[in-house]
Amino acid sequence: MPPAHIRNAPTKLMKQLGYGKGYQYDPDTPEGFSGANFFPDEMERRTFYKPKGEGHEEKVKARLERWAEMRARMQSEPDA
Repeated sequence: MPPAHIRNAPTKLMKQLGYGKGYQYDPDTPEGFSGANFFPDEMERRTFYKPKGEGHEEKVKARLERWAEMRARMQSEPDA
């Protein structure tokens, strides 16, 4: 089952059960990135794509590295 905070809450009961509570919509955050983890806590984050940094992949690589740094920082903050 996905975590309750990412589940849709179209009914009062679902809202009472905590569905959607604490969900952060990336575009609504100051940096446009919430750093949210959508996998179970016990599941290790895997890397499926490692751009070499050649051509357009250079920008993709920089963006992925920035997101990883932001995610690590957000998860280490007390409010995260």
